[in-house]
Amino acid sequence: MYIDPNTGGILFQELAVILTTATGFVMIFYGRIKLFIARLRRKNQPPPEDES
Repeated sequence: MYIDPNTGGILFQELAVILTTATGFVMIFYGRIKLFIARLRRKNQPPPEDES
């Protein structure tokens, strides 16, 4: 099977686009992602015990 020498360059360009898109998505929605994770953590914590 013959692989063209430029195939590596094309793959690198595609991976760069995917990484850039993922990073942009995380940066745009960082606040929402942070709130979602905080809600999950609060939901998994045991209820506070009443010490009175």
